[in-house]
Amino acid sequence: MTHRLDDVIALFDGLFMSSHRTRLVRGDDEPIYLPADASTPWHRVVFAHGFYASALHEISHWCIAGARRRQWEDYGYWYQPDGRDAGQQREFESVEVAPQALELLFSRACGLRFNVSVDNLGGEAEVDRDAFRSRVEARAARYEAEGLPRRAEAFRTALAAFYGEDASLEEALAAGREAPEPA
Repeated sequence: MTHRLDDVIALFDGLFMSSHRTRLVRGDDEPIYLPADASTPWHRVVFAHGFYASALHEISHWCIAGARRRQWEDYGYWYQPDGRDAGQQREFESVEVAPQALELLFSRACGLRFNVSVDNLGGEAEVDRDAFRSRVEARAARYEAEGLPRRAEAFRTALAAFYGEDASLEEALAAGREAPEPA
């Protein structure tokens, strides 16, 4: 199965450009969310280095962010870069469980291998990748039992149709738009 960036961009933009004025954008270095401004009339979910997994991860953050947060650059969140101490790493992991759980579900929907990210390669804090992965998997199971956020369910449904059912782009978008509301 081929995972082309143009496909995931077309799925995201097809679902959310008209309804949320938001586009998925290939970036260079660090990912970032940029709200619409005087020079760009739409919001931008920018993923890093043209990586498919980065696109899914940044979409996950966008699917969780509420309407108010989507008006702020990077949703107004604090981000401590690589090199965190133990306390900063715990805080990072606590806020990353939910988006990585959605990323896991998106990865499954499109048949892509998921790798949990502790994102602290140069840090002094000891990281328990297996424990974090268990937390991410438990949160994904909870999403599946209780329902995904509406935008996340629409995107997951479109991915599953496009990659798992060989639906055309138009059919996958229609399936995503018809995704059920969470219970």
